[in-house]
Amino acid sequence: MARGARRSSWTAATIATVGLGVFAAGRGTLDGPMIAASLVVLCLGGVIGSLGRARIVRVTESPGASRHSVAEALLANIPDPVILVDRRAVVIEVNPAARALLPALKLRHPLSFALRAPDVLDGIEEVLRTGAPLKTLYATRVPTERAFEVQIGALPMPDGVVGGQPNVVLFLRDLTSARRLEATRVDFVANASHELRTPLASLLGFIETLQGPARNDPPARERFLGIMKTQAQRMARLVDDLLSLSRIELREHVPPTRPVDLTRIARQMVDTQGPLARDRGVVLSIAAEGAFPILGERDELLRVVENLIENAVKYGGSGGRVEVALRRQIEAASGRTSIELAVRDHGPGIAAEHIPRLTERFYRVDVASSRDQGGTGLGLAIVKHIVNRHRGRLLIESVPDAGTTVRAIFPEFAAVEPPDVLAEPA
Repeated sequence: MARGARRSSWTAATIATVGLGVFAAGRGTLDGPMIAASLVVLCLGGVIGSLGRARIVRVTESPGASRHSVAEALLANIPDPVILVDRRAVVIEVNPAARALLPALKLRHPLSFALRAPDVLDGIEEVLRTGAPLKTLYATRVPTERAFEVQIGALPMPDGVVGGQPNVVLFLRDLTSARRLEATRVDFVANASHELRTPLASLLGFIETLQGPARNDPPARERFLGIMKTQAQRMARLVDDLLSLSRIELREHVPPTRPVDLTRIARQMVDTQGPLARDRGVVLSIAAEGAFPILGERDELLRVVENLIENAVKYGGSGGRVEVALRRQIEAASGRTSIELAVRDHGPGIAAEHIPRLTERFYRVDVASSRDQGGTGLGLAIVKHIVNRHRGRLLIESVPDAGTTVRAIFPEFAAVEPPDVLAEPA
């Protein structure tokens, strides 16, 4: 590039000198001194033009700028909040996750303006003083309760950047899901142990009585054996429900692929629960016209209908009627057709504060009544997980003194084969 610039300078000087010579010859003034002067002008013009030509310097991108761009990209794609502050705890850089967690965070503002956590601020000072990383906890309660583990560490800076003094980086790891899972596990173990301990204690007590004071008392022995049988059956139901719930949860992410007719399942369970309803003076009826095909697991759907009807008969039977109905409905948002299974009783109903927790494990509105009825507190939890596996929704509506309606809504299966092939035999 420089060589080409020098050639251009000498070419221009030559042309100018030749032009000057031609002009002098035309006027008759071309002589020895004129020729010598032209040559001097030629040399001076070439040299001066080469020296005066601006040098062209290729600017290359510095490695530091490239690394800075990569660091910004990495920081933006870290899903957990990351905050960088200087020695005065003034915010230097944050990633989008940190901005979402702490909307009040602003660059070049003190961290304490947005993060009011004494443990975290004290931790920054400790790291700056000792240079050793540490961990602390940070919890938020608004808009939802969340817990974070904050890892605070010194970030050494290169020489020449703020005197080489270290900044501090805060990495916040979300512990909310892990803590909820742990709390659920602890509650589950505690509730299961409590539910098993009660009938087990009864069995042990009656066995000791039969071995001692009631050894030679046939009427007492028969009565105690009947109670022991009831308690043993309760333990067996609880173990069966726990195993069923565990199996359903393991397969909840796998949707069923076989089409079944919900009408046949509902009619079968109405017939099966008929004796229980008659014993309690309850009129059990079903309203379902035609086939209602869905993709489902037959045994699991039988469990859903059985639980809903049995609950309605046992806890809402005082109303004298339990109605089972199947109908189609078109969802306004998507325009898709769904099938709704509704079980309604006319009993005492349920207070509004209990409805959101009815599908929790071991939750009961009336513990004594549930145990008297032989309930384990797991029925609606099992129903919820089965409905979820079938990509459906479970809705519970109740008004005190006006009864309860439980609705299970499933996507309808669009039949491509004849109906007699789709419907499984009852």
